[in-house]
Amino acid sequence: MRLNSFVSLLGKGGFDGAIISPGSNLYYLTGLRIHETGERPTLLALSAEGDYRLLAPSLYENTVGDFPATFWRDGENPYEKLAWILAEMHISSGKVLIEDTMRADWLIGIMRLGDFQFQPLSSVIRELRMRKDAGEIVNMKHAAKAADRVFEELLSWDILGMRERDLALRIELRIRELSEGISFQPIVASGENAANPHHEPGERRLREGDMVILDFGARWRGYCSDITRTIALGNPDERLVEVYNVVREAQESAYRAVKAGVKAKEVDAAARGTIEKAGYGRYFTHRTGHGLGLDVHEEPFIGPDGEVTLENGMTFTIEPGIYVPNLGGVRIEDDVVVVDGRGRRLTRAERELVIV
Repeated sequence: MRLNSFVSLLGKGGFDGAIISPGSNLYYLTGLRIHETGERPTLLALSAEGDYRLLAPSLYENTVGDFPATFWRDGENPYEKLAWILAEMHISSGKVLIEDTMRADWLIGIMRLGDFQFQPLSSVIRELRMRKDAGEIVNMKHAAKAADRVFEELLSWDILGMRERDLALRIELRIRELSEGISFQPIVASGENAANPHHEPGERRLREGDMVILDFGARWRGYCSDITRTIALGNPDERLVEVYNVVREAQESAYRAVKAGVKAKEVDAAARGTIEKAGYGRYFTHRTGHGLGLDVHEEPFIGPDGEVTLENGMTFTIEPGIYVPNLGGVRIEDDVVVVDGRGRRLTRAERELVIV
């Protein structure tokens, strides 16, 4: 059970306990899908001795099954009940892990309950989540296949003249038909807008000669995919075709560098070196990739400062890009898993330049 593995890490790290709010970490440890509950505190408390209990508003009474839980109703003070739970676990001070993304008002309420030394939960749970087991990889393959299929279908759509935001919506709807839903809001960046790596789809209509960056992903059983392809509408500028070929080579160089035992920064260096050699180094403005799993961005990060040593089961993106102001941009992204000591692509859609 993942909770037992996590409790073991608590003890090894000298922590007295952990307090976790809804999100991917709570789901990873318990299998409970509890959505963000606004102002109503929902918290999982754990001790280094292996005790754990969920504090939740009463609206979850019929959804958590037999998981140990204490419920509170509107009008009651949830922090009084949390204090009782922590007292039962003999946690009134000491080193406590706290969810990185917890609401500030919840954290302030917890701080009033004892003399705690808080540290971010990610510093410990990353050791479990970075290495995916066989079941997790199966889920990620399913999510990747959904993304691949949407891209393949998209090539047959009549997109010339369509607004960016309309194409993004159509991509989202198709993803939802094929999977649990999107892993993030799709990016459609056309023409000069493609010079912005995280462009928000807008009113611009896709035109003849555009290069169009398409970045989207699906979820399956909570696990994410994340794919980017850049396509051409008609005959694009020759400079952008050159850029495409450089990015394609950089992505392949980084992929070939993926091996168990190498550091994440070595994969980044393979992509970055290819782009710099071609004279476009200043136009590659982000890291080469990021970890992927229950979150679309998690450990390990594939950047110049990536000190994590790659191991079997680690999953991440490889997505070099070149973005030239007033001209456009190109990004190519695949999801990769380390298996049997080497990288394997989960996303497999066409990577050669497709002209629609």
